[in-house]
Amino acid sequence: MAPETTQQAPRGAPTLPARALLPFILPAVVVGVAASLLFIGVSTAAEQLQHVLWGPLPEALGVGRYSVLWMFSMLVATGIAVGLVVWKVPGHAGPDPATLGLNAPVLPPVVLPGLVLATALMLAGGPSLGPENPIIAVNVALAAWLGGRLLPRTPGALWPVLAEAATIGALFGTPVAAALVISESLAGRPMRGRLWDNLFAPLTAGACGAITTTLMAHPSFDLGLPPMGHPDGKDLLAGLVIASAAAVLGMCAVYAFPYVHAVFRRLRHPMLMLPAGGVVLGALGALGGHLTLFKGLSEVGELSRDPDGWTAGQFATMSAVKLAALLVAASCGFRGGRIFPSVFVGTALGLCAHALVPAVHPSLAVATGVLGILLAITRQGWVSLFTAAVLVASPSIIALLCIASLPAWLLVTGRPQMQLREDGTPLR
Repeated sequence: MAPETTQQAPRGAPTLPARALLPFILPAVVVGVAASLLFIGVSTAAEQLQHVLWGPLPEALGVGRYSVLWMFSMLVATGIAVGLVVWKVPGHAGPDPATLGLNAPVLPPVVLPGLVLATALMLAGGPSLGPENPIIAVNVALAAWLGGRLLPRTPGALWPVLAEAATIGALFGTPVAAALVISESLAGRPMRGRLWDNLFAPLTAGACGAITTTLMAHPSFDLGLPPMGHPDGKDLLAGLVIASAAAVLGMCAVYAFPYVHAVFRRLRHPMLMLPAGGVVLGALGALGGHLTLFKGLSEVGELSRDPDGWTAGQFATMSAVKLAALLVAASCGFRGGRIFPSVFVGTALGLCAHALVPAVHPSLAVATGVLGILLAITRQGWVSLFTAAVLVASPSIIALLCIASLPAWLLVTGRPQMQLREDGTPLR
């Protein structure tokens, strides 16, 4: 009789000792606080400039602050101003933003002043982009440059990870978002120790970035929509339909992205590309109204304060206009990210569904609309789920979001992304 053989289950990776993690705490704390302060500084400066450009200035000129004339003039002027920065400032405000995502390359220091200036001008002037991509890029470059000089024995690959986690924590006001994004990026990579060992330093940086932003800026993503009760089968069906429809709408923009980008690239010069983009954005602003301008976070709050204040057609128009404005702004050279304007698109789309079918709960409609759009635009599953969940204060909605994400993900995975290679072809 053959001897009995036994198979031992593979053991998990051993955890790292505390002494291996302790040296990373101080660098993570410093990077977290510094990344948040830079984000707050750029955002505050942009908000102050926005207040002047869209308040006292048009009033002094006797023009309505959100009149068609002023919206058109400001967006064209913003295109000219950012075009001048890209053209004349050393470093040209970094590479083509259409080629960048949340995982930013380490840019040379000469690029950073122009990138910060172009980002602040964009945020104040009204184009439909958020601060996330350029702020992450600036923080990554600063952390890598300064960290490598001040602490040369610290592994160089650590600094970009800390800076990215810190900035995401600062942007969302919670380290959970940073931990989710970093864990997703670590998937499939060889790691020393357990996953939590590898998340220890980034989570520290993300927590310090989040708490710094919370203490100084008091961010809030809760839209104040009525909480949802116990879900039923109709809610499940509505969530599946809205998330899938939002993903399809987002993929329309993704497929159009390389073609719109190619049209602007034919102009070749930033002083042609960006003002031309401003002209198109001005026309879109006139069509969609002032709520379709800017990064969209404050405007989302205005929509949610009165979910029944617009018709389904108005919500649909704002959703389509905002998505088109995001597509144009990301194609013509404005420096900015796509998460925050996508949140506006998903919110308007969800409220459109609620207006069409009042039985659909507004919290469910908004959360699943945001989920589907973000899955298509960012291709970041955890960020999409997290952002959709924090917009509504309904714990019961989380399970519905997880289920609704499944068909939406099948619609977007393996298809082109809203990020291009240097030759203009889309990533997959």
